[in-house]
Amino acid sequence: MKIKGRIIILSGPSGAGKTTLHDLLLQAPAFKGRIIRSISATTRKPRGGERQGREYVFLSRKMFEYKIRAGHFLEWMKVFEQYYGTPLNKVRAAQASGKHVLLCIDVKGALAVKNKVPDALMVFIKTRTIEELRSRLKGRGTDSRESMALRLATAREELKLASQYDHIIVNDRLEDAFRQLGRMLAQELGVDGLR
Repeated sequence: MKIKGRIIILSGPSGAGKTTLHDLLLQAPAFKGRIIRSISATTRKPRGGERQGREYVFLSRKMFEYKIRAGHFLEWMKVFEQYYGTPLNKVRAAQASGKHVLLCIDVKGALAVKNKVPDALMVFIKTRTIEELRSRLKGRGTDSRESMALRLATAREELKLASQYDHIIVNDRLEDAFRQLGRMLAQELGVDGLR
């Protein structure tokens, strides 16, 4: 199978805004039909409004572990006690059809993909300071004090690996970060910029 599309990875600390930028990118007219999202598999339970196969493919721990052994994932990681992985067959099929595949994954997963797919385009999303990240996490109101401490400790480790990425975007203002991401991708992928 000839590979035509590229893998694009957005990652960075929890709370930096990578998921928001990911969703905006998929809605941008300049990239419609050119970039598609990869739907990850996970062992975590669905959150309010999430549906099987739309946000994630929800698997039992036993099934996920079987798929690991069978080589069904481009990458997989255990994050905050849950498994997450990128199904290999769907990524390869999309690339073969000429689509660029957008992954929104953690830093360890991103580095695992880059190891297997050297031409994957890696973009690290971060806040200017760790204090700003702490403020965003607190503002979400979804994490316990212990969970927030774990996320911040993880963020500090992830920030040390940012230099291994092709591009780093500081998400101070969402509009500016999105514009920067769009221009960079338009140049990297050879498509018209954001309209």
